[in-house]
Amino acid sequence: MRVKMECATAGRFFGPSSSRLSNPRRRRIVLNRNNGLSAHNLCSSSKFKIQAQTHLSSEVGIAKQGSLTDFGVQEFVWPSPTDEIPFWKKGFPSWDANLEVPSEVKKDSKLMHIIHVTAEMAPIAKVGGLGDVVTGLARACLSRGHRVDIMLPFYECIQREQIDDLTLITTYNSYHDGKWIPTHAYSGTVSGIPVIFIEPSHQFFKGQHVYGGSYNELEAYLFFSRACLEWMQVTGTQPDIIHVHEWQTGALPLLYWDMYHYLSLQKPRIVLTIHNMEHYGECRQEQLNMCGLDGSLYATFDKAVDDRTVGHNPERLSLLKGGIVYSNAVVTVSPTYLKETLCSGWLSNTLIRHRDKYVGIVNGIDTAMWNPSIDVFLPSKFHAQNSEGKKLCKYYVQRGLGLASRNHVPDTALKVPLVVCITRLVAQKGLHLIIHAIKQVEELGGQMVILGKAPDSRVESEFEGLVNLHNQGPSIRILLMYSEELSHLLYAAADFILVPSMYEPCGLAQMIGMRYGAVPVVRKTGGLADTVFDMDDEPNHEMANG
Repeated sequence: MRVKMECATAGRFFGPSSSRLSNPRRRRIVLNRNNGLSAHNLCSSSKFKIQAQTHLSSEVGIAKQGSLTDFGVQEFVWPSPTDEIPFWKKGFPSWDANLEVPSEVKKDSKLMHIIHVTAEMAPIAKVGGLGDVVTGLARACLSRGHRVDIMLPFYECIQREQIDDLTLITTYNSYHDGKWIPTHAYSGTVSGIPVIFIEPSHQFFKGQHVYGGSYNELEAYLFFSRACLEWMQVTGTQPDIIHVHEWQTGALPLLYWDMYHYLSLQKPRIVLTIHNMEHYGECRQEQLNMCGLDGSLYATFDKAVDDRTVGHNPERLSLLKGGIVYSNAVVTVSPTYLKETLCSGWLSNTLIRHRDKYVGIVNGIDTAMWNPSIDVFLPSKFHAQNSEGKKLCKYYVQRGLGLASRNHVPDTALKVPLVVCITRLVAQKGLHLIIHAIKQVEELGGQMVILGKAPDSRVESEFEGLVNLHNQGPSIRILLMYSEELSHLLYAAADFILVPSMYEPCGLAQMIGMRYGAVPVVRKTGGLADTVFDMDDEPNHEMANG
């Protein structure tokens, strides 16, 4: 599985000697079919056998059959839905798994200083896959010998005890809307990664959640984009690469090339990664003025005007489009999603004009943080050579969610296929297919667990109705929340991981599921098409994994 990395784009656009970071571990799951079982009815058979073949012992799959009663389960303390403390909150030695950056990875010959500027970082400021990718990518680059920092807004909701060695390092002023705002920069370490937290003295980034505060979000990220560059200028920091992510930091390339490059920042080059083309950063000219740029100068077709508003009054800007135009390299998170974005959507014209600097590289998962052989969130560890612990994890989750009672024989409960779907409950994720899967799994005698939050109140109301309908029954559990600890447990318990997205730039759930020995069941789109290969595709049978 290839891991996306800045030096890949640096090698292509800035110099010949950098190379793409590849994960040397390759895995495939061989599906032994019974009676012509196919991908669309995968969930309906408990006779489905999975065998993991791997080059390294840390790769994971489901292996030999055996009785759970032979595993010493009589001495195990099983959870219950009536427990005062939910089972996923019990007995974990650390909130953050595997802090150490892997040291055995071969170091790159040409080392760089890379600064990520991002709105999210797992686990301290995670909403979706963006946070996971930023953290995993930073750790991968650190393991290759690069110097890496992450710059992140110091959201009020971040729990400071989750940051090691938190220290105030700089107090400076950064411009916003005609004023110079006193700003603090803190340094700390999260998951082994140096992080610089930017904290303005006014209302930005206040609130109980990463997004959805009482402040204007777009204006807050305009401030943050300039505050990061201002900090680099004040401290004399000159990284090789400034890697910006999504529309939230789309103004930074404009600010860099039209302002700070003419001041003192000469060395950096800019990489933009687009994780999801759905969000454009729609911006009025007067809002862009707030960060010190003249918004009217960017209201042109070849710069940052939102093509959909041309001829309207007023015309609007797109921070994402501006970032595409002004960045030295633009990356999206899978080759198939790149093709899709070149063929559809209003930004396709811009991407075609800049095709020579636009590449698609499949995201990777952090195989140290997502490793069931050492995962601190699991009641029992497992790996490909000894997967008995996966059975125990499944039964532990079944007991904790009330899908198996103390009267159940463990081996009987384990024979029931368990489908897991961990997702944001938004239209992109195929909500109608998830609802259909609930009915299908129940009718076929399986079990299903859904873990996710719905930002839209209408979707939340619909799924609350499904909670009331199903959650007291014997086979379906819908948990309208997100928990990092519970997600690890569910991946470890799952027989199947369901990812029915209508479109999916890359997706991580299918890769994490395979890492934990589950079979992915997905729609063929975007990065899902690049990572999951159908068991009924006879010409490519050796690649089949879902």
